[in-house]
Amino acid sequence: QVRLVESGGGSVQAGGSLRLSCAVSENPQRMYCMAWVRQAPGKEREEVARIYGHSTRYADSVRGRFDISRDDAKKTLYLVMNNLKPEDSAMYRCMADESTPCGEPDFEFRGQGARVTVSG
Repeated sequence: QVRLVESGGGSVQAGGSLRLSCAVSENPQRMYCMAWVRQAPGKEREEVARIYGHSTRYADSVRGRFDISRDDAKKTLYLVMNNLKPEDSAMYRCMADESTPCGEPDFEFRGQGARVTVSG
């Protein structure tokens, strides 16, 4: 069983930055894809970014502000979030799939989440 543990959440003023980390219990290269998914109270779940091989994909709502990356040597997935807005406030969860299709119907492995609160 692959374990994913997020860290780095917190509170920040609008316009600020945060970096989320996701420690992976296995070699991330085993994963077909990895993603960051967020959900705010009363809102739909939203996949904000995914990485698969050397490719990345971003939701329109975060493109140009968020950056997803992976350090296989450290077995860690990252999400750097810049120019944060109040609407970015949510629980952010790291998710992964060992095989295709990515995230369909849902990701095989999911972390517990890290809360991000943006004020102002």
